Amino acid sequence: MPAEPDAVEIRVVACLVEKQRTTPDVYPLSLNALRLACNQSTNRDPVVDYDEQTVSDALRQTALRGWTRLASGAGSRARKYRHLLPEALGVDGAELAVLAVLMLRGAQTPGELKQRTERLEGFGDLAAVHEVLERLIERGYVVRHPRRPGQKEDRYEQVLGGGEAEAPESPTPEPAPPARSSFGPDAPARSTSGPVDGPKDDRPSGGGPKDDRGAGDEEFVNVAEAPTPAEAADEVARLDRLEAELLELKGEISRLREALGD
Repeated sequence: MPAEPDAVEIRVVACLVEKQRTTPDVYPLSLNALRLACNQSTNRDPVVDYDEQTVSDALRQTALRGWTRLASGAGSRARKYRHLLPEALGVDGAELAVLAVLMLRGAQTPGELKQRTERLEGFGDLAAVHEVLERLIERGYVVRHPRRPGQKEDRYEQVLGGGEAEAPESPTPEPAPPARSSFGPDAPARSTSGPVDGPKDDRPSGGGPKDDRGAGDEEFVNVAEAPTPAEAADEVARLDRLEAELLELKGEISRLREALGD
């Protein structure tokens, strides 16, 4: 048996409480009636679609917790079930009504609880609802979620099944770090065939004083020297020779093809 009841167990026992109060003539509930109550599309959040096996498994677990029990005799045509929450939790009728609505519809404001418990209990005013909530909080059955910006009331949530913590507000994104300069101690070394635009090295060459920075702290990149006119002419001549050799090879290939064709 899990340490805490899961969402199916919470829904099952809350439906038994609701139907006992709202439709006492059909209570206790058969397995099929309880399944239909769990899967209602009204007064439920979230809306679910349990099958009979899922509900039956939840009834077995809640029976082990002392929350439910089989209510029909051996000769009954259908097995029926009832809840035992007042005895198991030590709650009164008003506290049970509030807990049941919280189980069925999640976190709610006192105003919503007053309206939605009308069929189960009926509270004269909001102060009565607040009194019940405070008692449930003291006993560890309910927690209060402080109001957020734009909300008028605190919200309350049952925690018999561990509760579902409300989603936190989105954190404020941190500003992006400033882009690193292309120059400086952390700049990656790079080389290029052309001059680099950047601060000039005003340090004296030759015998001038040197600063105490290490080899890894150089602020400037090495720039390849431009070729001399003589070197450029030699490169052009080399490319011309390669082009002539390529043309000669193409001609030789053409003659070989013609010979093979003959």
